[in-house]
Amino acid sequence: MAPELFSDVEMFLEGLGFELVSLTRGGGRGRAALRLRIDRTEATPEGAAVTVEDCARVSRELMEFFEGRDDVPIDYELEVSSAGVERPLVRARDYARFAGREVRLKGYAPLAGRARSLEGRLLGVEEDAGGTERVALVVSGERVEVPLGEIASAHLVYHWEDDL
Repeated sequence: MAPELFSDVEMFLEGLGFELVSLTRGGGRGRAALRLRIDRTEATPEGAAVTVEDCARVSRELMEFFEGRDDVPIDYELEVSSAGVERPLVRARDYARFAGREVRLKGYAPLAGRARSLEGRLLGVEEDAGGTERVALVVSGERVEVPLGEIASAHLVYHWEDDL
C-alpha cells in the first residue's frame, strides 16, 4: 500500500470525523479491492459506535475522493466497515487512547519472557530512556512492559457475556 494513499485517506477521514484504523488492498486479477476499517475520532464520546449509515456515507465520499488518483485502480471494490468492538490497536496513540481497557497482544516471539499471547488491562504506552516505545499492561496482577516493535497484533477484548 502506498504510504501517501494511506496518509491522504487518513487526513480525508479526519475531516469527516473518523479515524482510519486500517487500509488494505486485495482482490483478484479481475478486480481490486480496497478495505477500510474506521472508528470515530478520539473526540467522540465513549460508546459512540460507527453505524452502517456512517460506512455508507464514508464509502460515497471516498469514491469521489479516489476519482482520478493514479494510486487507486480504475476498477475497484470499496469495502468500508467499523473497527468493531474488538478494535485493533495499530499505532502508539491507540495504546494511549484505550488505557484502562482490556487488551490481547500477540507477539512475534514470547512477550516479556512469558507467552506469545498476553491479555491484561492496558496502562498505556511509554518511551524508555533509549527511545523505545513500550506498551505497559497489568497481567495477572503484575505490571508487564512490552516493546511496541515486538507486538505482531493487538486488539481490545470484549466480553460478550457482560451483555447477556
